[in-house]
Order: sequence, then structure tokens, then C-alpha cells
Amino acid sequence: MLLPIHWCYLSIIATLAIFLSTTPFSDAQSCNGILVSYAYTGGLRLPPNVSDATEQPYRFESTLTVLNNGLDELKSWKVFVGFDHNELLVSASNAVLADGTTLPAAVGNGTVFAGYPMTDLKTAVATAGDLTQMQVQIDLVGTVFGVAPPSVPMPKSINLANDGFLCRKATTQGNNASSVCCTRDPKFKTNITTDEEFLPRQNGDLSIMYDVIRTYDSNYWAEVTIANHNPLGRLDNWKLSWDWMNDEFIFTMKGAYPSVVDASDCLFGKQGTFYKDLDFANVLNCERRPTIIDLPPTKFNDSDLGKIPFCCRNGTILPPSMDPSMSASRFQMQVYKMPPALNRSQLSPPQNWKISGTLNPDYKCGPPVRVSPTENPDPSGLPSNKTVMASWQVVCNITTAKGTSSKCCVSFSAYYNDSVIPCKTCACGCPKNTERTCSTTAPAMWLPPEALLVPFENRTAKAIAWASLKHLQVPNPLPCSDNCGVSINWHLYTDYTKGWSARVTLFNWGETNFADWFAAVQMDKAAAGFEKMYSFNATLLDGVNNTIIMQGLPGLNYLVAEADGADPLRDPRVPGKQQSVISFTKKLTPGINVARGDGFPTKVFFNGEECSLPSVYPSSGSRNGFSLATSMLISLFLILLMR
Repeated sequence: MLLPIHWCYLSIIATLAIFLSTTPFSDAQSCNGILVSYAYTGGLRLPPNVSDATEQPYRFESTLTVLNNGLDELKSWKVFVGFDHNELLVSASNAVLADGTTLPAAVGNGTVFAGYPMTDLKTAVATAGDLTQMQVQIDLVGTVFGVAPPSVPMPKSINLANDGFLCRKATTQGNNASSVCCTRDPKFKTNITTDEEFLPRQNGDLSIMYDVIRTYDSNYWAEVTIANHNPLGRLDNWKLSWDWMNDEFIFTMKGAYPSVVDASDCLFGKQGTFYKDLDFANVLNCERRPTIIDLPPTKFNDSDLGKIPFCCRNGTILPPSMDPSMSASRFQMQVYKMPPALNRSQLSPPQNWKISGTLNPDYKCGPPVRVSPTENPDPSGLPSNKTVMASWQVVCNITTAKGTSSKCCVSFSAYYNDSVIPCKTCACGCPKNTERTCSTTAPAMWLPPEALLVPFENRTAKAIAWASLKHLQVPNPLPCSDNCGVSINWHLYTDYTKGWSARVTLFNWGETNFADWFAAVQMDKAAAGFEKMYSFNATLLDGVNNTIIMQGLPGLNYLVAEADGADPLRDPRVPGKQQSVISFTKKLTPGINVARGDGFPTKVFFNGEECSLPSVYPSSGSRNGFSLATSMLISLFLILLMR
């Protein structure tokens, strides 16, 4: 029988053997920083058998190793692996994808791994060379296409993704392994000291705090706070999801609710076996990846579900520039744990966070990072602060994926031209089947002003007649619609010696009403001359590039959905509309050329989503005396429709 000390020796020897099998000894000895290595360990052909060799799937197995050979602890390690063969990653031990994507996931363009559950790597000095604390190994399994053994699907690059490090040129060992040594950049400035227990809170467009406010052996209470920091960011009907990593489940909640209330996974799973005396009829959710939604305002004072600050707003989170009191949302939940984490000090947040909304920007969320415990005012009213048990921060940033379509669009018009330059063809995506119906590449046809007031499907006759009148080309087939639920018309209204003005009209062609809507325009050369808006509230944002934010007046900030016309059998549907004139002075913008483009926005946002803009401006080469009259007529028509 082996003594415990023998088991210890065997454990160390086994760890060293694994380490040396994936990392050359010379590299490990010569790197006085963070050594990142990648080793391909095997693969095999997968069914089905396809005729195109580039599409044939193969299994690959590899090991990613991160070793701290430096003098400073590496907190919240992150490593980039430049996969380059259309890989599909199926599993990764001891790590998660840093962008919050749940496996399996396509990683053919490269991906960043973050540590879980071991997020920090200690030094050899602090651990007497204990590799179990200095190093982490990630076993990767996935599918690669077109790379048949004995060829090896090696990544094109590997490097440490933490800020403040410089990585040398990678070295290769044969055709199946490579490593790179990364050391601290002496020029990188940071306010983090190496002896701090926690990393400082990070900045981002949106932050999510996961605070443990009470903890027991088998369960704990967590308070989740979503805070918006982007002056143009916004969420409507937010949906928040994550992955439980250790079979946790939600027993009860206040301030929010699961989109699906279902305890069956627990009842027939290991949770039901362990918690034999627990009434699972009262359990809210047992999904590995739950989706959480906000409560309606009517539940705010509900003693069972509400009474949580910043809760119960139908999932609306406004930008702080619009209303700071509405820029956050909060809820609490009771989380039950499973063995072996049955200790009040064993706390682990969920991973792979994702948040989304309706007609809102897309967010990518990083992994939870342990930060100093959140401090809140003492509930007793005493002049002191009370800290929570533990805190993690998730930082989310607005991203635009390649090929993503806009969700709103803009049309341009001006007092000096009768024609409206409409939204681009397929500005918000193309229909799936366009054969024999419309062209996805033909430019949008210029329109008479009154055509803006009718749905796209009712504009064809007007557009063709206008093209004939103005001697414009008619594409065959006709262009597809913009397919946008919201469109905005920017009409250059006047231009005179001391100033100029524009008229902004919002159209809601969708089925969703927008309460507390806002829009924003970026005016590269004209923003400094902004004076006022007459039917909207508007202000020039501080610290945001030449951007003016606008919203409806109190009681008038509701953009209704599209509705039936007066006679549904005869009249086209009518969009929801809001309109205002915006005025500018030229005193602060000398030399501005309003008609040549300076009077048109370079970016437009609606509820935080950037809208598609036309690629040309109205031409001033064909003035006629009816343009101003037409503009006034359309304004009158809009006013009558809004009554």
C-alpha cells in the first residue's frame, strides 16, 4: 500500500510528464514570462464521405498550455488561437470562449480562450514550482474540414491576449507543435499593482455585476445589475442568458423571471436525486442555459416578485445621456448548488453571458472577472457602506458582425430637388427568395415626396410614373425593398445666409410600438451650429463626435406601429410618424456648404442601432420652382395624418 506522500510524488511526476510532452523543456526554461504552447495530438476521418476533399470532415485533438514563468501572477488569463481551417470547436477543458459563445462553435477565424475554473496563474516563486497552480492545460476537441492526416491543421498564430504583454515570434517543433513566449511590455502603463487581490473594474458599453449578497452551504442569493454606459446604447425587452457550469438551478427570483418556468430537468436529473426533500414544484428553472426577462411595471410593488430597485421596466434600459435613472436594471435570484461545491465559500458565477434586445445593437460579452466586492449604503441608515460577499464583472461591448444588416434606414431629400433619394435596396436585409420578383443589386428608384407616406408595396406605380416624368432609368426587374421596420427622412428644409434648417421625420413600418424612443445624428461639420428642435427635445452630446441626440417631448415620446388606413380594403396601411424641424446657425461653422453634403448626417442612430444611409446626396443641378411648395404640401399632409 502506497503512503500518501508517494501519491503526492506520483502526482507531481505525472503532471511533469504531461507538461514535457506538450512543451519542449528548452522553451519552458528559456521563457521568463508567459509561455503559450499548442500541440496537435491526433485526428481521424469522420463520416459522411464527400466527393469534395475540401469539405471532408476530420476530428482533431490538441492541447493548449499556458505556463506562468514570470515574477507576477497572471490574473484572468486569455489566449488567442488563430484557427485557420474552418474549425468547429466541440469541447475545451479548463476554458471558455471569451466572447461568451457556447460550444460547439465555429472558430475558423480564430478565437480567444479565457480560463475557467482556473482564471489566475500563480508564479513559481509563490508556489515553490507547483505546476498545478502555475499552469493550465486545455484539451481541445473539434472538427476540421479538408485537412486529412498526416497533414496537421495547425493554427496560424498563438499569443497571450491579456493587455500589457509582448509576444515573440512563435517557434515550431516539427509540424505538430508551436510555442511563444510573452513578456510584460515595459512601455505599457497600468494602475494595477501586482499585489492587489482583485482586478479593477473595466469600462465597456454595458456592464453586468454578479454580486453574491447572501451565501449558505447549499445555496446563495445573487444580485445581478445591468448598467448601460454608452451614450447611444439602449435595450428594449432585454433578454439575458448564461451557462451554468456546475449543475446549478434557480429556485426563486425577485425583479425578473425566467422566460420558461420548468423544473423537469432537475426532477429527473442529478439535482432531484441529491435534493430529495426539496419541493421542485416551487423551483423556477433548471435549464443549463436559462433566459431571463424583466417584469412589467405593475410588478414593482409586488412583495413576492418586485420591490427591487431598478426592476420591472419591461426590459427597457435607456442611455445615461437620455435618462440616468433609467440606465440600469436589477434583479435577485436564489441559486442552488450541487456537490462538490457544498460550502458557503465555494462560489462560482455562470459563464458565457449574452444579452439582447428588440431593434437594439448587438453586444458581445466577456467572461466574468472577479473584482473587489461591491459596496452599498448600509440598509440601517448609518453613514457607512456594506460590502457583498463576492463580486464578478461581465463587460459587454457593441459589435457589428461582418455581413450584418441594419435594422433601420435613412432617406435624403432637399428643398432644391423634387426627388427623394430613398433607403438603399435591401438596407435591412434581402428576402430569401427573390427569383422573378425583384433585384437585390439594382439601386433604389428615386421617388416623389408623397411616396414616403405609403408602404413599399404600394409605391411601384408612383415610382415608375416618377421615373417617366423625370426621365430616370427603370431597372428590370425592379429593386427589392429596404425591408426596414423603421425609416427616417432627413429633408434639407432651408438654407440662408445666417443659418439653415432640416426636417426630420420618423416612420414606424413595423408591428412594435416604441416607447421612449430616441434618435441621434452625427453631423461632422455642422454639429457646432446646432440651435434647437421645435417638436422634439434635442441636445448636443458631450464627448461624442459631433452627435445630436433627439427624443419626443414628454407625453409625445411614443412612436406607434403601422396601422390600417381609413378604409382597409382600399387605402394602404399607415406608418406611425413623428416629425420635427431642427435649426442651425452658420456663425460657428464658417465655410459650411449645406447643399453639397455638410447639411446631411454622416451617421444616424435609432434606439442605439446605426441606420443605413444613402450613398449620394440630392443634386442641386435641377432646381425648379415647385420644390419648396411640394415640401410644404408634404409637411401639411403629414400633420393631417398625425391628427
